[in-house]
Amino acid sequence: MTIAPSESSTNASDLLTLACWMAGDFSNYKQSFANPQLYAHIHIFFRPLPIEFFSAIGFYSEQAYDHDLWTPYRQGVHRLVDCGDRIYIENYSLKDQMLYAGAARELDILKTITPDCIERRYNCSMVFMREGEMFRGSVEPGNQCLINRNGCQTYLVSDVEITEHTWISLDKGMDIETHKQIWGSTAGPLRFEKRESFADELLAVRALC
Repeated sequence: MTIAPSESSTNASDLLTLACWMAGDFSNYKQSFANPQLYAHIHIFFRPLPIEFFSAIGFYSEQAYDHDLWTPYRQGVHRLVDCGDRIYIENYSLKDQMLYAGAARELDILKTITPDCIERRYNCSMVFMREGEMFRGSVEPGNQCLINRNGCQTYLVSDVEITEHTWISLDKGMDIETHKQIWGSTAGPLRFEKRESFADELLAVRALC
C-alpha cells in the first residue's frame, strides 16, 4: 500500500512526538532478569537518519541480543508519513544487511547507508494512532506482510505500544493457510525501557519535540 502524505498535516505535532519517543536505545533488561527462561536480553535501537535521506523523518533500526550487539538479528529503515488521523511508518529492508551492522551505535557506519541500499517492504507499513500519552500501532490491514520462515510462508502480526520512556511489542508469524502461530513470542509481549534517547539528533525538528 502506498500512502500519500496528508495535505492538511493535522497530525504533524503527533508525528514529531512519536519520532522523538522512538529515537533511542531500548532494553528489556528488567523483564529478562526477572524471567530469563522466557525472555532473552534484547536491545532495540532506533537511530534518526539525516532529514535529507527521505526529505522526511526516517530511522535506521536494529534489534540485537545484549551479548552480541554486532550481530543484529533484525535491521531496517523506516520513513514516517503524516496521514492526518494516523501515522504510517513505511518499512524498508537493506540489500546487504551485514554491511551496516552496528550502525545504530556507530554514526560512521550509519553515514554509509544511502537510499540505493534499501528496498521497500510493501504491505508491511505500521499504522500508529495516538491514545493519550501513548501511541499504539499495528501492521496495515490485509495480512499481506509475508515472511518465509523455515520453508513456511507466514504473515506478520505486530502490535506495538510506545510512550516517552517505554516500548512494548509483540510480533508473531501466522501460517497463511491455517492462521496458526509459527514463530514469535508465546510468553507475551517484550517490554523495553529507554536507556538512551537520540531525539536530539532530529536536528531539523528538534525545537518541536
